Amino acid sequence: MAEMTEKANTAEIIIVGAGISGLALASFLRQARPEISLAVLEGANAPGGAIRSFQGAGYVAEWAPHGFLDNGAESRELVDMAGLADELQRAPLKEYVRYLCIGGQLQLVPQTPPKIMLAPLMGWGDKIGVVARDIFRSYFAGEPSVAEWVRRRFGPAMLPFADAVYTGTYAGDIDELRIDGTMPALRALEKEHGSVIFSMLAKMRESRKKGGKKRGLPVMQNFRGGMERWPLALAQPLQDAGLLHLNTPVQSVQREGEGENKVWRLHTARGEYRCRELALALPINAALALLRESKGLAALPDIPVTGVTEARLANVALGFGEEAKIPFGFGYLTSKKEGRFALGALFSSHMFPGRTPEGGQLLEALVGGRRNPEYLELDDDEIIRRTLADIRGLMELPADPRFAKVLRCAATIPQADAAYLQLLRWRGELEKTQPQLHLLGFGWRGIGINEMAREAKALAQRLLGQGGEAAAALKGVYV
Repeated sequence: MAEMTEKANTAEIIIVGAGISGLALASFLRQARPEISLAVLEGANAPGGAIRSFQGAGYVAEWAPHGFLDNGAESRELVDMAGLADELQRAPLKEYVRYLCIGGQLQLVPQTPPKIMLAPLMGWGDKIGVVARDIFRSYFAGEPSVAEWVRRRFGPAMLPFADAVYTGTYAGDIDELRIDGTMPALRALEKEHGSVIFSMLAKMRESRKKGGKKRGLPVMQNFRGGMERWPLALAQPLQDAGLLHLNTPVQSVQREGEGENKVWRLHTARGEYRCRELALALPINAALALLRESKGLAALPDIPVTGVTEARLANVALGFGEEAKIPFGFGYLTSKKEGRFALGALFSSHMFPGRTPEGGQLLEALVGGRRNPEYLELDDDEIIRRTLADIRGLMELPADPRFAKVLRCAATIPQADAAYLQLLRWRGELEKTQPQLHLLGFGWRGIGINEMAREAKALAQRLLGQGGEAAAALKGVYV
């Protein structure tokens, strides 16, 4: 890349947003080229975006992400770059069982197909029907909702399970979420092989031909002290080098110049910045709002929709003593059919020790989402009361918790609905007309940390002239 010899507040690359995507992009760029000219602009007074941890009264809880799986190579690199490998806490999925609320009771969910077939989660007729439908159904063309796709691919008996899975990932509505948006790699395999089962078998054969080792179930990870340790550690070298500009919200961007002299001008509350390459590492709707305020973008294709629907959650952290009969495991989820107040709960202190005072237990229940946004209008005391009443119907808890806190995260979860698919096509056109404008961040390639890390590394490689394409990865389904 050509050097820029302008005045202050000028960099070759500017990254807007110091959430995990922006920090990952900056870290990958500096790892490959330590002397690279870049700046990271963040509107808040601290880095991290949606990743925030709560610490109080001896408890550690999460405002938003509660962990990430260890099966993302790029995330593992970022952990090493942050110097946090020794602080990882690991909860293997093969050991920490999960539950579904079915018929008002917690039912253990095995994580391997043979054990799932033997588990009493549905009748044998439904089980045989699930396999038979998948084998004999052809590819479902178009852009079906998750519910439409599951109903046709596996039958109606699978809908409550799909509902629970997508509640645990998107806090979403399977009648609105699109399968092409949430599982693009699986859809590509389905189109090629005509069946999910045949797709998985083909994938296994391909892996064996390449000499790949059989993979076990992944491990859920967090850090001692909470998820917030990660973005703070990634941000520290940027702060030390004077490259991270906090309290610097970008108000608008403008394209100027001709040919090789084209630059981006960013207008912020703290002055003007200029760059050749601009990366908006922002959630989808925040990026769209900023682009609508932009000038000099005649070649920018019209944004087809106002934005994507978002789901909001509250995390109800509940602390108990040893007398609470919280089942061992990861946690539980529930489908809409069950009609419960909480969407599910994580048994945090089982997975990650050191999150409570000695002898304590921590349960974190999720409330609201796309299913019941009206619950978030309730005051904290009412949310705690109704959450406790709900969970007491599933396990034995003492009369009063030792600790209770409602964490209302400001971050929202972009929903992969019909509008999202339109925006993905629009982003493809944008990349052709504005090759020096890059969109990444929460929601664009998915909502998982591993997906954001993968996309950040691919973009870093492209900016460095090393190619790089963040192809959709085949995601496992883990309740």
